[in-house]
Amino acid sequence: MSNPQVQSLGYQIDGQAFESRLVYDADIVSARPGLIMAPNWMGVSEGAERIAHAVAAQGYVVLLVDLYGQAVRPTNGDQAGAAMMPLKNDRALLLKRMKAGLEQLKSQTVAAVDSAKLAAFGFCFGGCCALELARTGEPLKAAVSFHGTLDTPNPAATKIDGAVLVMHGDADPLVPKEQLPAFTQEMNEAKVDWTLISYGGAYHSFTDPEANNPGVQMFDQKVSDRAFKTMYNLLEEVFKA
Repeated sequence: MSNPQVQSLGYQIDGQAFESRLVYDADIVSARPGLIMAPNWMGVSEGAERIAHAVAAQGYVVLLVDLYGQAVRPTNGDQAGAAMMPLKNDRALLLKRMKAGLEQLKSQTVAAVDSAKLAAFGFCFGGCCALELARTGEPLKAAVSFHGTLDTPNPAATKIDGAVLVMHGDADPLVPKEQLPAFTQEMNEAKVDWTLISYGGAYHSFTDPEANNPGVQMFDQKVSDRAFKTMYNLLEEVFKA
């Protein structure tokens, strides 16, 4: 039985305080693959921690990255949007914070991480963040997006070495349909090992048990279970070596 623990990690970026969450199985002392998790627009939250716990229980060290800053913990959509949009509109700043989180994951001494086995995953806005990190050429074995946007001002070119997995709700009105063929073209031109799964009838936020905005954001237990299994299968494959 796993014994997940949570450790807060404080750090600074340009004089601003940030506080991520490290989630790991305290009973495992050997080095494990490390995953940086980018949460949805609500940032570091109880819901995000629950996901990090579930993923860590599979045998990973998970760093739930703080993208907004220690003092910014949205409690509603308006606050979340106000925190998210500056990063959506400034991908350089977004990447600075993602890379700071990745460095935290690699340099922390609480739980041993195999630095040769790193991956990123994220949800909604966090899915966008995971893909953007992969596009920079960081040595990630995989980047996984759950119901995230796919557009970018920084096309992958030939930088991505790891596998890319995108899981999309076919009925998702918040990810414009034209982003899918554009993403496909980007991945093909960059010769990336990529997979795009479109789940029929699934809306935005299909992994979020609290999502209940009919026709827009809707939790779907069956699709969520399938999506997580797909990620775990990919991670098992890419971390085998």
